[in-house]
Amino acid sequence: MIQITVTGSSDPASLRTTAFPPTGRPLGAVGLGCAGLSKWMYDRPRPDDESAAVLLRTALDHGVTLFDTAGVYGEGHNETLIGRALSDCRNEVFLATKVGLVVDDLESFTLHNDGSPAHLRKALDESLRRLRTETVDLCYLHRIDPDVPLEDSWATLAELVRDGKIRHLGLSEVSVLDAERAHRIHPVAAIQSELSLWARQALGHEPRAGTSYRESIVGWCADHRAAFVPYAPLGRGFLAGAISPATFFGPGDLRSRLPRFTPHARAANQRIVTVLERVAQRHRASPAQVALAWILAQGEHVIPIPSTTRTRHLEDNLHAATLNLTPRDLADIDGAPPAAEDQY
Repeated sequence: MIQITVTGSSDPASLRTTAFPPTGRPLGAVGLGCAGLSKWMYDRPRPDDESAAVLLRTALDHGVTLFDTAGVYGEGHNETLIGRALSDCRNEVFLATKVGLVVDDLESFTLHNDGSPAHLRKALDESLRRLRTETVDLCYLHRIDPDVPLEDSWATLAELVRDGKIRHLGLSEVSVLDAERAHRIHPVAAIQSELSLWARQALGHEPRAGTSYRESIVGWCADHRAAFVPYAPLGRGFLAGAISPATFFGPGDLRSRLPRFTPHARAANQRIVTVLERVAQRHRASPAQVALAWILAQGEHVIPIPSTTRTRHLEDNLHAATLNLTPRDLADIDGAPPAAEDQY
């Protein structure tokens, strides 16, 4: 079982650390999703590169070690930003990036999959150059390409591990069957998928009623000593309680296109935030901290990567690692109503 270590640091992310399999390397319990620091998905004010670099260094100072990016985020800008900000402290950072998606049009979020061996090799070399490193700690196949056998894509990434360009391999948004297929060729060290209180498919709660924990992708990771890395753990900001039915999303914001973010759905989904707020009041915490603490309670191998552009939100998120939810808290949160409308 993956170890949880309590340290003497005052930094909130360091109060609880997770040993990353299979090396046992300690990582902060909460990582940082870096996509929001570049033009990607959300139509909101973004910091300039200098301010973004300050936020990245602040995260590191507060005990964050897992920094998550991808070649498509901002069409390479995100990796370039991280490379500039963190290359001088490379040994303190656990860098995770992704290959296998290509941006067709950044404004409309039009993408296509490319899991071909030639593309994966080229994309990784470009990522390493932007990140200013010879080796990335974790590289995900961002999505499985339906036109390329998973075995071919995964074997190519395994060759890059042998070449010393990647330390560990991960998969993103896959089924248990997909994970098994890849794992037979080369160990799957991590799986990244969406998980939050209003998106519980990774736990096996949806879409098939009665699915057991061990049939879930989170359970598969626990059984195979792999990390599970939830993205969008705060429901793209909704579960933090800062989005109301009146919040406006411009056409450049992905949320303007999602059924769950229509004004009617947001009004209905406020019931979920109300549950988080009720638990938060017991602990003098924020709804975001409770939402993240609930995710951390799903297993010692679970490392959420909330994204933010603001230092105060970063610090708030990291303090989730210090929040100990009681059995009553967990029962109340687990009993939150399902979300209204589909995710996509």
